[in-house]
Amino acid sequence: MLAALGAPSWGIYSGYEWVENIQRKGAEEPNDNEKYEFRPRDPKLAQETGIPTLLTLLNSARERHPALRQLHDLRIHPTTSEKILCFSKHVPARFSPTGLPDTVIVVISLDPENTVEGEIDVDLSGLSLGTSSANFTVVDELDGQRYSWSCTNWVRLSPWDRLGHVMAIETE
Repeated sequence: MLAALGAPSWGIYSGYEWVENIQRKGAEEPNDNEKYEFRPRDPKLAQETGIPTLLTLLNSARERHPALRQLHDLRIHPTTSEKILCFSKHVPARFSPTGLPDTVIVVISLDPENTVEGEIDVDLSGLSLGTSSANFTVVDELDGQRYSWSCTNWVRLSPWDRLGHVMAIETE
């Protein structure tokens, strides 16, 4: 999620969807990868990991939101947990291909094995959302859920059901 949403372009190695992660002795890279051999794989087996579905959702969010396809305004927001990363990306209307401003807040768990919880402090003035007491509506691009957010928000992330949030700020 971090690679897909934090940078304007991204890619993954073949085999990622199958969670192939046997390390090559004496090196950081995987033992079996496309650098050294061609490995036909059954795409149906990758569906069991859920990764292809997540990649499709992330690519769809990138397609809908110009803010996710640029580095113009990336802001890191403080959290109460060192295992939660929160950042926002914003593109003003004048730089947006749609002619509308676009802001997305991304919240990601950095712990692949445990549930993490914490508060996020969103700098609303930096996102052109007014004062610190303003409430706004966000839509999670991963599941379509709508939430009412403000400058402080509590999140719970789990590797089994919710790796993160991709919150698009609704505009009037």
